[in-house]
Amino acid sequence: MGFQPIIPFGGMAGWSFLKRTQEAQRQAFVAAPEIKRDVDYFAEHIGAVKTAEDLVSDYRLLKVALGAFGLDDDLPNKAFIKKVLDEGSVDEESFANRMVDKRYLALTKAFGFDLGTPNTVMSDFPGTILDSYKARQFEIAVGDQDAEMRLSLGLERDLSEIVASDNTDDGKWFAILGNEPLLRVFQTALNIPKEAAQLDIDQQVKVMRERADSIFGDGEIAQFSDPEQIEELNRLFLVRSQINNLSQGMSSGAIALTLLQAM
Repeated sequence: MGFQPIIPFGGMAGWSFLKRTQEAQRQAFVAAPEIKRDVDYFAEHIGAVKTAEDLVSDYRLLKVALGAFGLDDDLPNKAFIKKVLDEGSVDEESFANRMVDKRYLALTKAFGFDLGTPNTVMSDFPGTILDSYKARQFEIAVGDQDAEMRLSLGLERDLSEIVASDNTDDGKWFAILGNEPLLRVFQTALNIPKEAAQLDIDQQVKVMRERADSIFGDGEIAQFSDPEQIEELNRLFLVRSQINNLSQGMSSGAIALTLLQAM
């Protein structure tokens, strides 16, 4: 068994510890033999991949490729992934462009099999993919210890991508709804029950926008271009997650005492 991340506390106390030790823990994690074998194999062989068929036919390469975009669960779905990669991103009607989950669009853009000459032949391509792969595998390992910490680790990256997109204000909220990890963060931080997901999608956006405005003083996703706003969103997420977890089996007085001790 490789290195297992250490998360000694929940909530903000655990997050502060993880941030302080993150680099050292990540280095220890990626040095594990299993991760190193995946990384070395990808770096050595990806340059020979010229088509989507080449990629999906090699289990080990596909494992890293999907893992770099948080799509690990799609490893058995070779036909589906091949369709995403073959249709690419240039055609606005392509499969990836029409999907709500934009991780698939990011995947096909990165590999560029619809560009004539794929990005796999570029000298800096392996490093870019492998950096993402190692970061996301570390997040998974953190999540095995504490699910909330995994969401916090990916928050800035995933949310910043939506903020920087060309979507309209509504479109950015729709992107949040289509990204399960971000949706969970926002629902928790904004204190919106999961049952709200049963509402019409436009009504869901209305509820989230109004709640964001009441808490942050701004109802639009663009506000999270400010790192301080992302930090505050994450703080609310972790504090309310801890309260929710504690409230399942503790009195209000015990919850207050536990939170004070953690702070």
